[in-house]
Amino acid sequence: MSIELIEVKTRAQLKAFIYLPEKLHKDRPNWVPPIYMDEWAYFNPKKNKAFSYSDTILLLAEKDGQVVGRVMGIINRRYNEVRNEKTARFGFLESVQDQAVVHALLGRVEEWARERGMTRIIGPYGFSDQDPEGFLIKGFENRATIATYYNFEWLPEMVEKEGYTKDIDYFVYKIDVPKEVPEIYKRIAERILKRGFQLLEFRSKKELKPWIRPILVLMNETYIESNIYGYAPLDEKEMDDLAKKYMPVLDPRFIKGVLKDGQVVAFIVAIPDMTAGIKKARGRLLPFGLIHILRAQKKTRQLDLLLGAIKKEYRGMGLDALMGVAVLTSAQKAGFEIMDTHHEMEANVRVRSEMERLGGQIYKIYRVYQKPLV
Repeated sequence: MSIELIEVKTRAQLKAFIYLPEKLHKDRPNWVPPIYMDEWAYFNPKKNKAFSYSDTILLLAEKDGQVVGRVMGIINRRYNEVRNEKTARFGFLESVQDQAVVHALLGRVEEWARERGMTRIIGPYGFSDQDPEGFLIKGFENRATIATYYNFEWLPEMVEKEGYTKDIDYFVYKIDVPKEVPEIYKRIAERILKRGFQLLEFRSKKELKPWIRPILVLMNETYIESNIYGYAPLDEKEMDDLAKKYMPVLDPRFIKGVLKDGQVVAFIVAIPDMTAGIKKARGRLLPFGLIHILRAQKKTRQLDLLLGAIKKEYRGMGLDALMGVAVLTSAQKAGFEIMDTHHEMEANVRVRSEMERLGGQIYKIYRVYQKPLV
């Protein structure tokens, strides 16, 4: 039977799009479902402001009357205007093991992007780097973490057969939480505090809440200025939406900042790994899913790093060491044993050197692909 592509227009079609990965990965122990309440909000133009400055297309592939694949095409106009690019993105690609399905889905997104004047396509990528990015190409024996893909091993190869080549690799390190913080880092931290910097720590979400906006403003500023791969500027509403999404699962003990003259100039955000709870809840928060997730966060021995940034004029001064000592100290007190560093760009040699100096081992690699459209 031939493959039929269906553009998602109805709620029933969107439901099929959202829940397809659960059907395809149901027998894979290391796949973790998304939180479906967040998924419904993400794909809703009335709730996700990114739709207002992006062109999008959502596609399902059907064969023999069954849904066998999906993909989303995105043209982030705000990103392209800032970077002076004509780049499209594909994301959320899922398929049965059939090259014809992958060919049909990617081919339609490429055609759609060309029709809109795009000259290049990258993926997998969402609206911004806050969304899942890159196919897993190494580390399939490890469970997925929040906001990352866990694709089939054969899917990147199928994408390559469609003419895609590596654009960037992200490395993820696993670091053992040391019983004692290395003295060299303690000394650096002490020197920083003597130079007029102040470590910002929190005991409760009530204390944290007023600092969320300044932290996200700094993230926005530094990520744009540093030309972070794939990052699209956020407006105030999007910052508030991001904070609202993560606030229920944030643990104030593992959010650190640095102040200079009362202003946030650096921050780092980590959260206890919640994936065991998400799996037990099957991605559903109701009626008891949130309880499973919060319990998993209390039981886990893994801490996941999510975000971090340092204001340009204060880089290279040791603020990363100051925050690192604080995070490790909090992790020790809480009984954590390992840390997942989340994505580190292959080219970010300085940060990767720090990870390796702390004994970090690369245990996952994610790859973003690209293809010219002209």
